[in-house]
Amino acid sequence: MHSILSPLLRRRAGRLHSRESFRTLVDLAAIKWVRDRGLDHAVEKERNLSPLLNLKNLVKSEPSKSLPLSIIATNSQALGLPIRPIDFVRKYQSVFEEFLPGGIGIHPHVKLTPETLGLDAEEQLIYQSEIHKQDSADRLLKLLMLTGIRKIPLPLIHRLQRDLGLPQDYAKTIVPEAPDYFRITGGSDPSLELVCWSSELAVSAMEKKATEGKLIEFHLQYSRGFEMDKKFKKWVDQWQKLPYISPYENALHLPAKSDEADKWAVAVLHEFLHLLVSKKTERENVLCFGECLGLRSRFKRALLQHPGIFYLSSKIGTHTVVLRDGYKRDLLIEKHPLMDMRYEYIHLMNTVKKDKKQQNVQGGSAQGKPSEDQVDKSEDEQDEELYGLSGSDVEHASDDEEEDEYESRSVRSRNAEGNRARIRRNSKYVAERSLRTSLATNLDRRYPSSRTRRTDPVEVSRRTVMRSETPKFSRTRGRSKTST
Repeated sequence: MHSILSPLLRRRAGRLHSRESFRTLVDLAAIKWVRDRGLDHAVEKERNLSPLLNLKNLVKSEPSKSLPLSIIATNSQALGLPIRPIDFVRKYQSVFEEFLPGGIGIHPHVKLTPETLGLDAEEQLIYQSEIHKQDSADRLLKLLMLTGIRKIPLPLIHRLQRDLGLPQDYAKTIVPEAPDYFRITGGSDPSLELVCWSSELAVSAMEKKATEGKLIEFHLQYSRGFEMDKKFKKWVDQWQKLPYISPYENALHLPAKSDEADKWAVAVLHEFLHLLVSKKTERENVLCFGECLGLRSRFKRALLQHPGIFYLSSKIGTHTVVLRDGYKRDLLIEKHPLMDMRYEYIHLMNTVKKDKKQQNVQGGSAQGKPSEDQVDKSEDEQDEELYGLSGSDVEHASDDEEEDEYESRSVRSRNAEGNRARIRRNSKYVAERSLRTSLATNLDRRYPSSRTRRTDPVEVSRRTVMRSETPKFSRTRGRSKTST
């Protein structure tokens, strides 16, 4: 009898042990997301940068360095233009220039301004440098080593091309120069395949920063106003104490819903975002990469349940995943030369906006009508729900600081208006007083005898005023005094 029950008891004990290893975060209260104004600004300041660079590269690829506006309109969707091509070109007049070929052309053409050509030349020097080529090859190799199948489809790499800092012709420039790293295989379905594993590069950013002999923990940074209950904090502390598994190790043997597997998936997603030069990318790119690794659902859960490591911004009409420890407020901690060039493009884009605002103020035609930038900003400041995260409703918490800032601005404006009104009233009073003084002085000069007819002001004590008593006066020679 004992021999029959012992296997059952062992299996039951194994099931109980596996249940204990399963994560308990699903039993916690719903985690509310709070907007981070610094990271939102880091995403929002790159508004329209991607379509602008796409259009810039398309115009530059033409032999004449110009392109008819009709062709741009045909490829508008592929370029990702948010508005009509003609409006987009005219919005960024410091980047694009509209002209008629020959001076009498019917269809307008678009070319790049000298400032844009200068920035593009500097960008190409970065792409052609040996340091950047080696850096790009290392990034691609580390990306391949993150995958279990050691192979990534080329369409996925094309989606991540700008985030990885790769040139447009990376398949012809970067890949052939690193035959010991990877190669392109497949005909109709091309993929980038790993050739040789590099133990030197298979070290994560977390492992590089860790101190020898100490536990590797993720840097947690929550948005201001994020409320953490005791149960969630207790789980996070226990989760941080779990052993860190390198993202370059294969940990698919772990139970899918265990805390150990969750921490490994978070490590993989953290390393993936750290490989990007911008330390952020669109949420759809993250999910596509997770699907390639077989970790799509785990990446969804990591984005939802680890708001101290990843931030999901809903600015610029899409959802962007931002690596928190890659930023300090809205600035990148590790500055890449390509990101410096992109900030130069952003500065050139904003130069057009400033010029337009100055023209509108001088002309006075834009009074009473909000500009396009103001409309976009008011729309972006509205709270948006983050959808598609494992069937859960993730909400944005209300940002009381922005309301307080708005109220303080309103109070300051009202105070400023009141001060201006008081200044106007005071200046008017001073002018009237000076006029009365000058008139009295002239009268004294012309009629000296009138001074004897004038009476000095009656002195009334403060006690009399406080008691609301009416003073009694008696006439004396040359002066009025208060009768006692």
